[in-house]
Amino acid sequence: MRILLIEDDILLGQGIVTGLSQGGFALDWVQDGEDAETVIRGTTYDAVVLDLGLPKVDGLTLLRHMRKSDNSMPVLILTARDAIEDRVAGLDAGADDYLIKPFDLAELQARLRALVRRANGISDSTLYHNRVALMISSRTVTLDDKPVTLSDREFVTLQELMLNTGRVLSKNQLEEKLYGWGEEIESNTIEVYIHHIRRKLYPELIKTIRGVGYMIPKEDP
Repeated sequence: MRILLIEDDILLGQGIVTGLSQGGFALDWVQDGEDAETVIRGTTYDAVVLDLGLPKVDGLTLLRHMRKSDNSMPVLILTARDAIEDRVAGLDAGADDYLIKPFDLAELQARLRALVRRANGISDSTLYHNRVALMISSRTVTLDDKPVTLSDREFVTLQELMLNTGRVLSKNQLEEKLYGWGEEIESNTIEVYIHHIRRKLYPELIKTIRGVGYMIPKEDP
């Protein structure tokens, strides 16, 4: 899952980037509303974590601009403003969730996972396909009810393919889910992850669409 963090507090931003990265999220971070508007126009994220007290363009204005331009990316407001009227204003402006500072990183991770599930039309935190079950919250995978160990990025690759069952994802689309700005990507990284997932689970799970990308076919009715 790729997340955009919009937060001007350097220490807090660094802590969120570290914590979410350890939880398997790919993070991009900007520190003012003007830069955020530029980034949002050119990049699609699974969710946005938005502070309200931003320089240049404040958080509520940024959120209203997003919704007026029909940008439906899930937005979680993260702010120290805890008055009821502030929460109402944020939700009415188009936020999908609201978390008050200080907060627990585990709760932030859980709320983001829930936002992404809802955005993909999924109510359950476990994804199923044939013999495979993927538990989003615990980041575990089973094959025929037996645990299978995947690396963090193998897990995210499988998760993205299972969230998009029946849809082809290109190599670039998968890379965008796995890596934030400045992270080095080797040319055959995705191929290696796909190879390992097939070996650990079963080869027919992921289909290669030559010249296009990869997909997990829909299950037969």
